[in-house]
Amino acid sequence: MPVIIDMLMPVAGDPYAEMAAETLLPYTQAFADAGLMITPRPWDLGPGDGAAALALFAWGYHHRVAAWQAMLAAWPADRLLLNPPALLGWNTRKTYLSALSADAVPIVPSWFGDADQASVDAAFDAFDVAELVVKPQISGGSYRTSRIARGDSVDLLPQAIIQPLIPAVGDEGELSLIFIGGAFSNAARKVAKPGDFRVQPQFGGVFTPLDPSVEAMAIARHALAALPAAPLYARVDLIRLADGTLALMELEAIEPDLYPDLDPEVPARLATAVGAALATAAQ
Repeated sequence: MPVIIDMLMPVAGDPYAEMAAETLLPYTQAFADAGLMITPRPWDLGPGDGAAALALFAWGYHHRVAAWQAMLAAWPADRLLLNPPALLGWNTRKTYLSALSADAVPIVPSWFGDADQASVDAAFDAFDVAELVVKPQISGGSYRTSRIARGDSVDLLPQAIIQPLIPAVGDEGELSLIFIGGAFSNAARKVAKPGDFRVQPQFGGVFTPLDPSVEAMAIARHALAALPAAPLYARVDLIRLADGTLALMELEAIEPDLYPDLDPEVPARLATAVGAALATAAQ
């Protein structure tokens, strides 16, 4: 009999639920080949009857933050959630960048707080740039993310993160390194379309496979080692700053795209890692 794995999915009625179900398909077959049967389950329902659960498709949690945090806080200690609830909770708010910076991980310069005219004007002076990016501390898919030029009027955005706009996003692009089961899996270069700053495909971003540099690998491994718990899967997003160095843009341990369309072996690697985690938990 196959081992049941609960895959946490968007809540009922989420506009992206159908897309998530389609994106799940390659994983379903790879898990079946490994003796694991994926059972989709809306994330707001908490644990099901599976031997383990994955939050890899818990899309939309940033729209229901209180329910998401309550679900994680109530997760039973004897039920395996991958990644661990404490790590998912820690990773929910982008202030985790400050914690990683304190551990000597290079990050994109960031200011955290309520974004209003005064704080944005101060950020322009502090970062000495022509444009800024303002987004919520809990967000996904460029939700409520704005590009602001000096002199623009600003609407209040509580609990925001303000960062300089990094020109490399439309040139070298964002460099995303995927790790599964503690090992490097694959990587992608994500380049925004001309004139835009968002790399997601729905905004015209172009994704291509990447052979990461030694520098990129070193920063990614440093960032992963600084996490409060070891992730079964994670995506490390890097970008090159004006001084030529790479810095962490984001580290996604909740529901990152692992880019199986660029590397078809990704679902099988994840299935193997889940099987290993189950074996470890059973010891």
